[in-house]
Amino acid sequence: MRWRLLWLLSAAACCCWGLAAGKTLRGGFASAAARREPWRPVARFQFYGDRAVLCVRIKNIAVAVAKAARLHLFQAQEWQKLENSVQEHSCTEKFSKAQLTMTVNHTEQNLTVSQIPYPETWYVFYVDKFTCEENYSESEDIQFEMVLLNPDAEGNPLDHFSAGESGLHEFFFLLVLAYFITACIYAQSLWQTIRKHGPMHGVLKVLTISLLLQAGSAVANYLHFSSYSRDGIGAPFMGSLAELCDIISQIQMLYLLLSLCMGWTIGRMKKSHGRPLQWDSSPASTGIAVVVVVTQSILLIWEQFEDTNHHSYHSHHGLASGLLIGLRVCLALSLAAGLYQIITVERSTLKREFYITFAKACILWFLCHPCLATIAVIFREYQREKIVTIGVILCQCISMVILYRLFLSHSLYWEVSSLSSVTLPLTVSSGHKNRHHF
Repeated sequence: MRWRLLWLLSAAACCCWGLAAGKTLRGGFASAAARREPWRPVARFQFYGDRAVLCVRIKNIAVAVAKAARLHLFQAQEWQKLENSVQEHSCTEKFSKAQLTMTVNHTEQNLTVSQIPYPETWYVFYVDKFTCEENYSESEDIQFEMVLLNPDAEGNPLDHFSAGESGLHEFFFLLVLAYFITACIYAQSLWQTIRKHGPMHGVLKVLTISLLLQAGSAVANYLHFSSYSRDGIGAPFMGSLAELCDIISQIQMLYLLLSLCMGWTIGRMKKSHGRPLQWDSSPASTGIAVVVVVTQSILLIWEQFEDTNHHSYHSHHGLASGLLIGLRVCLALSLAAGLYQIITVERSTLKREFYITFAKACILWFLCHPCLATIAVIFREYQREKIVTIGVILCQCISMVILYRLFLSHSLYWEVSSLSSVTLPLTVSSGHKNRHHF
């Protein structure tokens, strides 16, 4: 039942995802929408270099000319200054201060964005003669296709990736390659270990499923970015699949680590020092684990509403993202405190080393995202997403490697006697305790 609950909470996130805001945009410029929300940009993009280009193709050019349609480009910092200015500006005055303006009067037009000292975000606004006027009459929408391009390595404007996304395609290629090489080397021996149904069977099974989900997320991200590099749209389904795999993996790892820590801590308080520390599947430990997992699942789903772009580690300006970071910090501190209590009273050096190593893996898993998100604040905006995404993935891979080495170590199987009877409630029923041994 608990296993089905975890998958149900994870799959619920699928219904929240829309299409990614690709750098090739198709739709219609609507005068009514521009008049109702004139300060809402139709696109945002992080340009860099001297030959970045905004290309616009219009189908019904006669309507665009009749409306005196225009595109106004603002640097993000300049737009924020204008928005926060003490002096009030009228609608017309605000748009007149745009750094670049394109009059939409041809079927296809290019606007070059040049002399950019460093990568920065630009906002694109649609404006016509009705936007800032009180009088308005219904009119036909202007059908368009907008392509935003940065210069490639040779200086030609052919790169669909913004400054904040450049390099992620290559990173996911290397990550998939690393997963493939690792699988070729270790997959067979790991599978044989799991098939033996030893004392670590439950832990290794959940850990391996989480690792496979992480690898699946990397493959889906690579396929999405590969398609994105060609058309600026990508494969929205693969982007959604990558986030789904990552969410399920995060939930499984949370429940695994929290269940073990809560079981050990609560079990230690109940048992005397003379008896081995064992997994305690009491309602208290299981209930706490389930409550925390449900809370994280709700926050992850909520986060999808705040940011529909396809990347697993979203911007941290929204309330849901902030609460997620706060939850991870609280989890790391509480688990560290619980394990510290166990370590301080443990007399066996080998057991103490085991718990210390396990604590390091838990803290690394939970704190890597909050720490990297905090560190990224000191960098420029276009660097933050890459720092958080690449850093979190690498840190969580290291955490998984530490856990694998810990639970596959034969010398620790029997020394840490509590683990000889570990039964995770999400994988194996309590009736199967102590049935299988090496």
